[in-house]
Amino acid sequence: MSDKKLLLEVNNLKVHFKIKSDKAWPWSPALTLKAVDGVSIKLYEGETLGVVGESGCGKSTFARAIIGLVPSTEGNVVWLGQDLTRLPHRELREKRKEIQMIFQDPLASLNPRMTIGDIIAEPLRTFYPQLPKQEVMDKVKAIMMKVGLLPNLINRYPHEFSGGQCQRIGIARALILEPKMIICDEPVSALDVSIQAQVVNLLKALQKEMGLSLVFIAHDLSVVKHISDRVLVMYLGNAVELGTGKQIYANPLHPYTRALMSAVPIPDPELERNKTIQLLEGDLPSPIRPPSGCVFRTRCPLADAECAKTRPSIQGSDDHAVSCLKVKL
Repeated sequence: MSDKKLLLEVNNLKVHFKIKSDKAWPWSPALTLKAVDGVSIKLYEGETLGVVGESGCGKSTFARAIIGLVPSTEGNVVWLGQDLTRLPHRELREKRKEIQMIFQDPLASLNPRMTIGDIIAEPLRTFYPQLPKQEVMDKVKAIMMKVGLLPNLINRYPHEFSGGQCQRIGIARALILEPKMIICDEPVSALDVSIQAQVVNLLKALQKEMGLSLVFIAHDLSVVKHISDRVLVMYLGNAVELGTGKQIYANPLHPYTRALMSAVPIPDPELERNKTIQLLEGDLPSPIRPPSGCVFRTRCPLADAECAKTRPSIQGSDDHAVSCLKVKL
Protein backbone atom coordinates (compact mmCIF):
# COMPACT_ATOMS: atom_id res chain seq x y z
CA MET A 1 0.00 0.00 0.00
CA SER A 2 3.02 2.32 0.24
CA ASP A 3 2.55 3.42 -3.40
CA LYS A 4 -0.92 4.81 -2.63
CA LYS A 5 -1.78 8.04 -0.82
CA LEU A 6 -2.79 7.61 2.82
CA LEU A 7 -6.14 9.34 3.40
CA LEU A 8 -7.28 8.17 6.83
CA GLU A 9 -5.40 6.89 9.86
CA VAL A 10 -7.28 5.91 13.01
CA ASN A 11 -5.08 5.32 16.05
CA ASN A 12 -6.26 3.46 19.18
CA LEU A 13 -9.81 4.82 18.89
CA LYS A 14 -12.00 4.25 21.94
CA VAL A 15 -15.67 5.09 22.44
CA HIS A 16 -16.91 4.49 25.98
CA PHE A 17 -20.36 5.36 27.33
CA LYS A 18 -21.32 5.92 30.96
CA ILE A 19 -24.38 3.82 31.86
CA LYS A 20 -26.53 4.41 34.94
CA SER A 21 -28.76 1.49 35.88
CA ASP A 22 -32.39 2.24 36.87
CA LYS A 23 -32.05 -0.27 39.71
CA ALA A 24 -28.82 1.20 41.11
CA TRP A 25 -28.67 3.37 44.23
CA PRO A 26 -28.40 7.12 43.54
CA TRP A 27 -24.82 7.12 44.85
CA SER A 28 -23.75 4.06 42.86
CA PRO A 29 -21.00 4.80 40.32
CA ALA A 30 -21.92 4.69 36.63
CA LEU A 31 -20.85 1.65 34.63
CA THR A 32 -18.71 1.95 31.51
CA LEU A 33 -19.87 0.41 28.24
CA LYS A 34 -16.86 -0.11 25.98
CA ALA A 35 -18.45 0.08 22.52
CA VAL A 36 -15.09 0.55 20.76
CA ASP A 37 -11.96 -0.26 22.73
CA GLY A 38 -8.77 0.65 20.91
CA VAL A 39 -9.16 0.08 17.16
CA SER A 40 -6.57 1.28 14.63
CA ILE A 41 -6.86 1.30 10.82
CA LYS A 42 -5.37 2.93 7.72
CA LEU A 43 -7.31 3.73 4.55
CA TYR A 44 -5.61 4.52 1.26
CA GLU A 45 -6.80 6.42 -1.81
CA GLY A 46 -9.20 4.39 -3.95
CA GLU A 47 -9.34 1.53 -1.43
CA THR A 48 -12.34 -0.23 0.14
CA LEU A 49 -12.01 -1.41 3.74
CA GLY A 50 -14.70 -3.89 4.76
CA VAL A 51 -15.68 -4.05 8.45
CA VAL A 52 -17.39 -7.24 9.66
CA GLY A 53 -18.51 -8.76 12.95
CA GLU A 54 -21.69 -9.86 14.68
CA SER A 55 -24.31 -7.42 15.99
CA GLY A 56 -23.07 -5.42 18.97
CA CYS A 57 -19.38 -5.63 18.06
CA GLY A 58 -19.08 -1.84 17.62
CA LYS A 59 -18.92 -1.54 13.82
CA SER A 60 -21.45 1.30 13.47
CA THR A 61 -20.17 3.16 16.55
CA PHE A 62 -16.65 2.96 15.12
CA ALA A 63 -17.85 4.42 11.81
CA ARG A 64 -19.77 7.22 13.50
CA ALA A 65 -16.78 8.08 15.69
CA ILE A 66 -14.58 8.45 12.59
CA ILE A 67 -16.91 11.05 11.10
CA GLY A 68 -17.56 12.76 14.46
CA LEU A 69 -21.23 11.82 14.91
CA VAL A 70 -20.23 10.07 18.16
CA PRO A 71 -17.56 11.66 20.39
CA SER A 72 -14.46 9.53 20.91
CA THR A 73 -13.15 8.86 24.42
CA GLU A 74 -9.52 8.33 23.43
CA GLY A 75 -7.34 8.05 20.35
CA ASN A 76 -7.30 10.18 17.21
CA VAL A 77 -8.62 10.25 13.65
CA VAL A 78 -6.11 11.71 11.19
CA TRP A 79 -7.55 12.80 7.83
CA LEU A 80 -4.98 13.92 5.25
CA GLY A 81 -2.55 14.82 8.02
CA GLN A 82 -5.05 16.67 10.25
CA ASP A 83 -6.37 15.25 13.51
CA LEU A 84 -10.17 15.55 13.27
CA THR A 85 -10.61 14.94 17.01
CA ARG A 86 -8.66 18.13 17.77
CA LEU A 87 -10.24 20.44 15.18
CA PRO A 88 -12.61 23.25 16.21
CA HIS A 89 -16.25 22.66 15.27
CA ARG A 90 -16.20 25.06 12.31
CA GLU A 91 -13.12 23.47 10.75
CA LEU A 92 -14.49 19.96 11.37
CA ARG A 93 -17.71 20.95 9.62
CA GLU A 94 -15.72 21.99 6.55
CA LYS A 95 -13.92 18.65 6.51
CA ARG A 96 -17.27 16.87 6.28
CA LYS A 97 -17.47 17.93 2.65
CA GLU A 98 -14.72 15.38 2.03
CA ILE A 99 -16.21 12.57 4.16
CA GLN A 100 -19.83 11.51 3.67
CA MET A 101 -21.97 8.67 5.00
CA ILE A 102 -24.63 6.27 3.66
CA PHE A 103 -26.92 4.87 6.36
CA GLN A 104 -28.45 1.44 6.91
CA ASP A 105 -32.17 2.16 6.59
CA PRO A 106 -32.68 3.86 3.21
CA LEU A 107 -36.15 5.23 3.99
CA ALA A 108 -35.57 6.31 7.61
CA SER A 109 -32.48 8.32 6.60
CA LEU A 110 -34.50 10.55 4.22
CA ASN A 111 -36.75 13.42 5.35
CA PRO A 112 -40.32 12.40 4.36
CA ARG A 113 -41.40 16.07 4.08
CA MET A 114 -38.81 16.94 1.43
CA THR A 115 -38.78 16.07 -2.26
CA ILE A 116 -35.83 13.97 -3.38
CA GLY A 117 -34.54 16.97 -5.32
CA ASP A 118 -34.37 18.99 -2.10
CA ILE A 119 -32.89 16.03 -0.18
CA ILE A 120 -30.04 15.59 -2.66
CA ALA A 121 -29.49 19.35 -2.98
CA GLU A 122 -29.39 20.04 0.78
CA PRO A 123 -25.60 19.46 1.19
CA LEU A 124 -24.90 21.85 -1.71
CA ARG A 125 -27.11 24.54 -0.19
CA THR A 126 -25.44 24.03 3.20
CA PHE A 127 -21.82 24.26 2.03
CA TYR A 128 -22.25 26.39 -1.11
CA PRO A 129 -25.16 28.80 -0.42
CA GLN A 130 -23.89 31.18 -3.12
CA LEU A 131 -24.62 28.69 -5.95
CA PRO A 132 -27.46 29.78 -8.28
CA LYS A 133 -30.63 27.72 -7.99
CA GLN A 134 -30.42 26.51 -11.60
CA GLU A 135 -26.84 25.30 -11.14
CA VAL A 136 -27.87 23.37 -8.03
CA MET A 137 -30.72 21.70 -9.93
CA ASP A 138 -28.40 20.83 -12.82
CA LYS A 139 -25.97 19.16 -10.42
CA VAL A 140 -28.81 17.27 -8.73
CA LYS A 141 -30.13 15.95 -12.05
CA ALA A 142 -26.63 14.94 -13.15
CA ILE A 143 -25.97 12.95 -9.97
CA MET A 144 -29.44 11.35 -10.20
CA MET A 145 -28.57 10.07 -13.66
CA LYS A 146 -25.25 8.78 -12.34
CA VAL A 147 -26.93 6.63 -9.66
CA GLY A 148 -29.66 5.34 -11.98
CA LEU A 149 -32.57 7.68 -11.16
CA LEU A 150 -34.51 9.54 -13.85
CA PRO A 151 -34.37 13.36 -13.46
CA ASN A 152 -38.16 13.61 -14.01
CA LEU A 153 -38.59 12.05 -10.53
CA ILE A 154 -36.99 15.07 -8.87
CA ASN A 155 -40.23 16.41 -7.33
CA ARG A 156 -41.42 13.13 -5.82
CA TYR A 157 -41.24 12.19 -2.13
CA PRO A 158 -39.32 9.28 -0.52
CA HIS A 159 -42.45 7.21 0.23
CA GLU A 160 -43.09 6.94 -3.51
CA PHE A 161 -39.87 4.92 -4.02
CA SER A 162 -38.80 1.35 -3.30
CA GLY A 163 -36.07 0.53 -0.76
CA GLY A 164 -33.44 0.16 -3.48
CA GLN A 165 -34.41 3.48 -5.06
CA CYS A 166 -34.30 5.20 -1.65
CA GLN A 167 -30.78 3.87 -1.13
CA ARG A 168 -29.81 5.31 -4.54
CA ILE A 169 -31.17 8.66 -3.32
CA GLY A 170 -28.98 8.34 -0.21
CA ILE A 171 -25.96 7.55 -2.40
CA ALA A 172 -26.71 10.56 -4.62
CA ARG A 173 -26.93 12.81 -1.55
CA ALA A 174 -23.55 11.50 -0.31
CA LEU A 175 -21.92 12.02 -3.72
CA ILE A 176 -23.27 15.50 -4.54
CA LEU A 177 -20.32 17.19 -2.77
CA GLU A 178 -17.79 14.96 -4.60
CA PRO A 179 -16.20 13.61 -1.39
CA LYS A 180 -12.94 11.67 -1.16
CA MET A 181 -14.34 9.02 1.21
CA ILE A 182 -17.76 7.51 1.95
CA ILE A 183 -18.60 5.48 5.04
CA CYS A 184 -21.24 2.88 4.13
CA ASP A 185 -22.98 1.73 7.33
CA GLU A 186 -24.63 -1.56 6.29
CA PRO A 187 -26.10 0.04 3.15
CA VAL A 188 -27.55 -3.20 1.74
CA SER A 189 -28.73 -5.09 4.84
CA ALA A 190 -32.34 -3.85 4.51
CA LEU A 191 -32.58 -4.72 0.78
CA ASP A 192 -33.51 -7.84 -1.17
CA VAL A 193 -30.62 -9.97 -2.46
CA SER A 194 -31.03 -8.90 -6.10
CA ILE A 195 -31.21 -5.22 -5.09
CA GLN A 196 -28.15 -5.70 -2.85
CA ALA A 197 -26.14 -6.78 -5.87
CA GLN A 198 -27.31 -3.74 -7.86
CA VAL A 199 -26.35 -1.31 -5.08
CA VAL A 200 -22.94 -2.94 -4.48
CA ASN A 201 -22.16 -2.92 -8.23
CA LEU A 202 -23.25 0.73 -8.38
CA LEU A 203 -20.90 1.63 -5.52
CA LYS A 204 -18.02 -0.19 -7.22
CA ALA A 205 -18.67 1.60 -10.53
CA LEU A 206 -18.90 5.01 -8.83
CA GLN A 207 -15.75 4.31 -6.84
CA LYS A 208 -13.83 3.59 -10.03
CA GLU A 209 -15.28 6.62 -11.84
CA MET A 210 -14.84 9.15 -9.02
CA GLY A 211 -11.75 7.73 -7.26
CA LEU A 212 -13.59 7.19 -3.98
CA SER A 213 -12.35 5.42 -0.88
CA LEU A 214 -14.94 3.39 1.03
CA VAL A 215 -15.37 2.04 4.55
CA PHE A 216 -17.98 -0.67 3.95
CA ILE A 217 -19.73 -2.14 7.02
CA ALA A 218 -21.79 -5.30 6.55
CA HIS A 219 -22.95 -8.57 8.12
CA ASP A 220 -22.96 -10.44 4.82
CA LEU A 221 -19.42 -11.75 4.36
CA SER A 222 -20.00 -12.64 0.70
CA VAL A 223 -20.90 -8.99 -0.01
CA VAL A 224 -17.79 -7.79 1.82
CA LYS A 225 -15.65 -10.23 -0.17
CA HIS A 226 -17.08 -8.88 -3.44
CA ILE A 227 -16.38 -5.20 -2.73
CA SER A 228 -13.45 -5.00 -0.27
CA ASP A 229 -9.70 -4.72 -0.83
CA ARG A 230 -8.96 -5.24 2.87
CA VAL A 231 -11.14 -6.54 5.71
CA LEU A 232 -11.26 -5.62 9.41
CA VAL A 233 -12.86 -8.19 11.74
CA MET A 234 -14.24 -6.80 15.01
CA TYR A 235 -15.39 -8.56 18.18
CA LEU A 236 -16.76 -6.83 21.29
CA GLY A 237 -15.29 -3.45 20.34
CA ASN A 238 -11.85 -4.84 19.46
CA ALA A 239 -10.03 -5.50 16.18
CA VAL A 240 -9.18 -9.22 16.08
CA GLU A 241 -7.91 -9.54 12.49
CA LEU A 242 -7.05 -7.22 9.60
CA GLY A 243 -5.85 -8.17 6.15
CA THR A 244 -6.38 -8.23 2.42
CA GLY A 245 -9.60 -9.85 1.23
CA LYS A 246 -7.59 -12.70 -0.30
CA GLN A 247 -5.70 -13.38 2.96
CA ILE A 248 -8.76 -13.15 5.22
CA TYR A 249 -10.96 -15.43 3.10
CA ALA A 250 -8.29 -17.94 2.04
CA ASN A 251 -6.30 -18.10 5.28
CA PRO A 252 -8.21 -16.76 8.33
CA LEU A 253 -5.98 -16.93 11.40
CA HIS A 254 -8.05 -15.80 14.38
CA PRO A 255 -10.50 -18.43 15.75
CA TYR A 256 -13.34 -15.91 15.53
CA THR A 257 -12.57 -15.12 11.88
CA ARG A 258 -12.45 -18.86 11.12
CA ALA A 259 -15.90 -19.32 12.65
CA LEU A 260 -17.30 -16.43 10.60
CA MET A 261 -15.77 -17.69 7.36
CA SER A 262 -17.05 -21.22 7.91
CA ALA A 263 -20.60 -19.82 7.81
CA VAL A 264 -20.19 -18.20 4.36
CA PRO A 265 -22.33 -20.13 1.80
CA ILE A 266 -20.46 -21.93 -1.01
CA PRO A 267 -22.09 -21.86 -4.47
CA ASP A 268 -21.15 -25.53 -5.10
CA PRO A 269 -23.93 -27.73 -3.55
CA GLU A 270 -21.57 -30.66 -2.94
CA LEU A 271 -19.00 -28.52 -1.13
CA GLU A 272 -21.74 -26.72 0.82
CA ARG A 273 -23.16 -30.04 2.10
CA ASN A 274 -19.77 -31.40 3.16
CA LYS A 275 -18.22 -28.32 4.74
CA THR A 276 -17.70 -28.08 8.50
CA ILE A 277 -19.25 -25.08 10.26
CA GLN A 278 -17.36 -23.98 13.38
CA LEU A 279 -20.05 -23.12 15.90
CA LEU A 280 -19.15 -20.73 18.71
CA GLU A 281 -20.05 -21.84 22.22
CA GLY A 282 -21.65 -19.56 24.77
CA ASP A 283 -23.17 -16.11 24.42
CA LEU A 284 -21.62 -12.81 23.43
CA PRO A 285 -20.31 -11.17 26.65
CA SER A 286 -21.61 -7.80 27.75
CA PRO A 287 -19.46 -4.81 26.66
CA ILE A 288 -20.17 -3.41 30.15
CA ARG A 289 -18.35 -6.36 31.75
CA PRO A 290 -15.97 -7.73 29.10
CA PRO A 291 -13.80 -10.75 29.97
CA SER A 292 -10.34 -10.14 31.39
CA GLY A 293 -7.41 -10.60 29.05
CA CYS A 294 -8.53 -11.60 25.55
CA VAL A 295 -12.16 -10.57 25.01
CA PHE A 296 -12.81 -13.67 22.88
CA ARG A 297 -11.45 -16.21 25.37
CA THR A 298 -14.87 -17.23 26.80
CA ARG A 299 -15.86 -18.63 23.38
CA CYS A 300 -12.44 -19.57 21.99
CA PRO A 301 -11.45 -23.25 21.50
CA LEU A 302 -7.75 -22.32 21.92
CA ALA A 303 -8.09 -20.35 25.19
CA ASP A 304 -6.03 -21.23 28.27
CA ALA A 305 -5.04 -19.56 31.55
CA GLU A 306 -2.63 -17.19 29.78
CA CYS A 307 -5.50 -15.78 27.70
CA ALA A 308 -7.33 -14.71 30.88
CA LYS A 309 -4.32 -12.71 32.09
CA THR A 310 -2.95 -11.04 28.97
CA ARG A 311 -4.81 -8.87 26.48
CA PRO A 312 -3.27 -9.43 23.03
CA SER A 313 -2.48 -6.53 20.73
CA ILE A 314 -2.90 -6.77 16.99
CA GLN A 315 0.42 -7.70 15.38
CA GLY A 316 1.44 -7.78 11.73
CA SER A 317 1.25 -5.52 8.68
CA ASP A 318 -1.45 -3.78 6.63
CA ASP A 319 -1.65 -6.93 4.49
CA HIS A 320 -2.34 -9.26 7.42
CA ALA A 321 -2.43 -8.71 11.18
CA VAL A 322 -4.03 -10.71 13.99
CA SER A 323 -4.75 -10.24 17.70
CA CYS A 324 -4.29 -13.65 19.34
CA LEU A 325 -1.76 -15.12 21.78
CA LYS A 326 -2.07 -18.57 20.21
CA VAL A 327 -1.66 -17.55 16.57
CA LYS A 328 1.56 -16.33 15.02
CA LEU A 329 1.99 -14.86 11.55
